[in-house]
Amino acid sequence: MTASGENQGKARSYDYAARKGIREVSWEEFAALSAQLAEALARRKVDTVIGVARAGLFPATAVACALRCELYPVRITRRLHDEVVYDSPVWKVPVSHLVAGKVVAVVDEIADTGETLTLVTEQVRALGAKRVVTACLVSHSWAKPAPDVSALFTDEFIIFPWDRRVLIDGRWQRHPEIAAALAAQGIQLDDQDVNGGSEG
Repeated sequence: MTASGENQGKARSYDYAARKGIREVSWEEFAALSAQLAEALARRKVDTVIGVARAGLFPATAVACALRCELYPVRITRRLHDEVVYDSPVWKVPVSHLVAGKVVAVVDEIADTGETLTLVTEQVRALGAKRVVTACLVSHSWAKPAPDVSALFTDEFIIFPWDRRVLIDGRWQRHPEIAAALAAQGIQLDDQDVNGGSEG
């Protein structure tokens, strides 16, 4: 595992220009996609869920609750304080040894490069899991390897409901990374609803 302080410096940013269009996922669609994942993982006899923090814990929690199984979080990321600072994913919270002998689903919100899923899967297997299934709410076509289970395949830029707005200096604003991604595609959206009340 890579130490949390290593590889920090100028990191490559995500190539948002490669995305084809934009898709906002509502909380309702998130629930439906999570249900699809749960059904697919139930067919694979999953008895333990590993959720990749931060955003992967949203679908991982939904799936674990639906399957009534144990959930163990991990944290492996290119980010620090919500900004990309590492070239490669860095371990912050390792995989629990309690995966030994279990049929484990490694769950994340999106498969982009596929690197995070690969690294977590390697650790789960090294700790003696009986079998590992990878699962994501969304998968892009260039993810290598693709997750075993995905509820949505698209190359659109995805705006998840938890990312749509962030609180900056006491004001709800469009997430700066989302604004940059939209600009990379030449998309300008009306911000009039960004500073309104809480989302449903």
